[in-house]
Amino acid sequence: MQVPLEITFHGIAHSDAAEAKIREKTAKLEQFCDNIISCRVAVELDHQNQQQGNLFHVRIDLSVPNKHIVISRERHDKQSHEDLYVALRDAFDVAKRQLEEYVRIQRGEVKKHQAPAITDVP
Repeated sequence: MQVPLEITFHGIAHSDAAEAKIREKTAKLEQFCDNIISCRVAVELDHQNQQQGNLFHVRIDLSVPNKHIVISRERHDKQSHEDLYVALRDAFDVAKRQLEEYVRIQRGEVKKHQAPAITDVP
């Protein structure tokens, strides 16, 4: 990565364990795509949810050549995001899939569909 990883916590105290998990997951992303320019991860705790426990929101901003990938899940998407590590896992899983798709496109491995043949109809 050309720019150092940026990790921010909003509404939650800094956690060394969470930061270590984010660094681990980011390192795994670099295995799928070795030309990541920068990565920013923001973890936010939503204290305003009345019906459920406090939910975590994770946002990942990745910059790769010719593309900017943003992974952001709404706080109410999954009740399981009451656990920070589950929220991190889900966000990084989406990031991995999007990076894999980006790499396939860059390598030209994406299947191109042919235009349907035009036939003369009387």
